[in-house]
Amino acid sequence: QVQLVESGGGLVQAGGSLRLSCAPSRRIFDDWVMGWFRQAPGKDRDFVAAISWSGGVTYEESLMGRFTISRDNVKNTWYLQMNNLQPEDTAAYYCAGRIGSVLQRTTAEYGYWGQGTQVTVSS
Repeated sequence: QVQLVESGGGLVQAGGSLRLSCAPSRRIFDDWVMGWFRQAPGKDRDFVAAISWSGGVTYEESLMGRFTISRDNVKNTWYLQMNNLQPEDTAAYYCAGRIGSVLQRTTAEYGYWGQGTQVTVSS
């Protein structure tokens, strides 16, 4: 069983940046898609971005240009760089993993989840 551990959340002022990290508990060798989702209080868990083992990416369209997903296969770590953060970006951010190569955008397609890391953006 693979455990996912996020880090990098925190409190930032509007216009600031944060980089979230997600590290699996064991090295991933197979085809693997890592996604990022976020959930604000009282709302659904929404798709943010996903990246495949081969480097293919997909984003929630409204976040393109501010958020960038990447991975370092040597370090076995995935990242979400978030720039020009706004108060509406405040949420718990979750990394999620699935075996395969298809970039899925729904929570039901991911079988592995981290515990979440809180991002709070003040105005």
